[in-house]
Amino acid sequence: MTLRIKDDTFRDEKGRSVLLRGVNLGGSTKVPVTPDGATHIKTDFRDHRDVSFIGHPFPLEEADEHFSRLKNWGFNCLRFLTTWEAIEHKGPGKYDIEYLKYLRKLLEKANDYNLYCFIDPHQDVWSRMTGGDGAPGWTFEKVGLDFTKFTETDAALLMQEKYPEEYPLMIWSSNYYLFAASTMFTLFFGGNEFAPGFNIGKTTIQDYLQEHFINSMKEVAKICKDLPSVIGYDIWNEPNKGFIGKENLNHSYDLSWGLRFTGFEAMATAAGYPMKIPLYEIKGVGMKHTETRLVNPNRVSCWLPNAKDIWKELGIYEEDVNGNPKLLKPHYFSKGGKTNFFWNHLKPFINKYAKAMRTFDNEAIIFIETDPFEFIFATDPSFQEDNSKWTKKDAKDIVNASHWYDGITLYLRRFMKHFTLDTQTTKPYFFYKNVKNLFIKQLSNIKKYSKLLNNCPTLIGEFGIPFNMYNKKAYRNGNWRKQIDALTLHLDCMDANLLNFTIWNYTADNVNEWGDLWNLEDLSIFSRDQQINPDDINSGGRAIEGFCRPFARNITGEIISMAFNRRKKHFVLEYENNPKIKDPSIIYVPNIQYPNDYLVTAPGAIYIKDRNEQILEVYFKSKGTHRIEIKGR
Repeated sequence: MTLRIKDDTFRDEKGRSVLLRGVNLGGSTKVPVTPDGATHIKTDFRDHRDVSFIGHPFPLEEADEHFSRLKNWGFNCLRFLTTWEAIEHKGPGKYDIEYLKYLRKLLEKANDYNLYCFIDPHQDVWSRMTGGDGAPGWTFEKVGLDFTKFTETDAALLMQEKYPEEYPLMIWSSNYYLFAASTMFTLFFGGNEFAPGFNIGKTTIQDYLQEHFINSMKEVAKICKDLPSVIGYDIWNEPNKGFIGKENLNHSYDLSWGLRFTGFEAMATAAGYPMKIPLYEIKGVGMKHTETRLVNPNRVSCWLPNAKDIWKELGIYEEDVNGNPKLLKPHYFSKGGKTNFFWNHLKPFINKYAKAMRTFDNEAIIFIETDPFEFIFATDPSFQEDNSKWTKKDAKDIVNASHWYDGITLYLRRFMKHFTLDTQTTKPYFFYKNVKNLFIKQLSNIKKYSKLLNNCPTLIGEFGIPFNMYNKKAYRNGNWRKQIDALTLHLDCMDANLLNFTIWNYTADNVNEWGDLWNLEDLSIFSRDQQINPDDINSGGRAIEGFCRPFARNITGEIISMAFNRRKKHFVLEYENNPKIKDPSIIYVPNIQYPNDYLVTAPGAIYIKDRNEQILEVYFKSKGTHRIEIKGR
C-alpha cells in the first residue's frame, strides 16, 4: 500500500485518485484501561504514573472483528488515536515499551485489512487532569502546578469531581478558557516569548515540553517506520492557543459557558484570590447568565509550595496594598496585535515536528490542524489570498485536517432539519436548503484554505453526531431515523465538496449508559449495547444507512463531481478519465444500500460487480469526461 500527494489529491501506487473515507479509532483511547480511566469513575490522579493504555482502542484478540467490520462498512482510512500520556506517563523520557509493542501489533493487523492509517496524538483541554486527555500528569509538576487543587480553585472542571449535579453534557470544552489548560497551552506554544527566563533545568519551558512530546511521538514513528499502512502523523488534536493573542485580559470569551472567567480572573483565582464570577448556562440556542458565584473562598493556590506563579512574576498582575490582585498588563499576550497563533507559534511547531517524524520516514504525510473554533487565518487581517505564508521552506506533503461540526446538533443533541445557527456568526438559518447550503459553504471555506497551504489536500479530521439524541430515545425504540437524516446531510455536504474525511468515531467498548467512556460523549457509530447478533457483522452499528454509502474510492483520473440520493438510492459520479492507467476505477457500493442488487449506467465502459467485496470495477478506454450512474433494482 502506497499513498502519495499530488497537488490537492491523494494518489495510490497505480496513479489513481483516492478518496479517503475513514473513522477515528477510537473514543475511549483517551483514557487508561488500567486502572479504569472512564471519566464517571472518581479519581484524584495520584496514580498517573502507574497506568496502562494497553487494550484501547480494543484488545488484540478483538482486532479482526473490528477491522473487518470497518472494512465492510467501506472505510479505507483510520485516524488512529494515541496519547502522549499513553506513551510517557511514567515520567520524562520513560516510555511504556509494552504499550508501544501493543500499538505495533494493532497497526500490523490494520495493514492486513489494507486500511490507511495516520496516527493522531490526541488531546482535549490538555490532559485528563484538566478535564480532557492527552498530556501526562508530570507536565504540571514540571511547570509548578498542583493538579490536585484544580477543582478547589476552579482552574479546571472535571467530570470525576462534578458529575452529576454540576456537569452538563459537553461542558468539558469550557476548560479551554479556564486557568490550567490556558496556562499549559500558552507555555507549550509560546513559553519562549511569553514566559522568558522560566526554565526547566537549563531548557526553556516551551522547548522542554515540546521536545518531550515530539520525542514520545518519535518512539511511535520508530515502531511504524516499516508499516506501509501508516501513511503519516497528525501534529496534535485541536492545538489551542491558551492566552496567546488574547487582546485584553479583562475580557472573557462570549461563547464559553459554565463559570465565565476573564483571563485575569482565571490567573488570580487559581493563585488563591477569591472573586465573584458569573455563571452561564445554555438556554434554548443561546447562553444566559443565571447566577454569580464566589470562587475560591478558601484562598487555595494551585501553584506548588516551592513554585513561582509565573504570570505574577512576569508582572502581569500584582497584589495591591489591600491584599487584592491588580491587573497591570491587560494586553500582555497580544503584543500590540502583532502576534498570531497559527503563523507565529503553531507553524514553527509543525515544521519542528515534521522534521523529527521524518527522521524515520521521510515520506510521512503530516496532517495539520488548529483550533476548530476559528479558521486558520481568521485572526490574521494581513493575510491575503495571493500572499501565502506557507513557503517552500516549510514542511512539504501536508494535509489540511481541520475539524467541522454542526454545533447545534452537537451541543443540544437534537437534529433540527430546518434550523441551525452559524456558531461563528450566531446568524440563524431556516429551511433545509439553507441549512445544507451553509454547511457546504463552511466546508468549502476549509477546502479553500488548503489552496493557500501550497494547494494541499483537505481531510476533515473530525465530524460526527451524538447518537444519544432526544434523551437516548433510539436506544429504547431502535428508531435511528433522526441520526440517519443527520448523517445523510453531513455526508451529502462532504460529497458536494469532494472531501476526504474521518468521522468521529468508533468506540469498541461504547455502552449506552456512559457513551464513549469520556465526559458523557456518545458519538460512536458502534456500541456493544446495540449488538444483538454477534454473528451479524452489521449488528452493533448505529444508523448505518447514514454513513455507509457509495463513494469513488480509487479513480483513474480526476473526480469532477459525486452525489448520492439516499432515499432514491441514486448515485452519480463524473470524472475525467486517464486512459494511460490500465487498472480499473473502483467504486464502493454497499449491500446495505442495495440489498437487492443494483443497475449500472456507464456509456462506453466495461464494468464488473463484486457483491461480496461490495465494489464496482469500471474500465473506460477513452479519454474525456465519463459519467456513471447506479440505481437500486
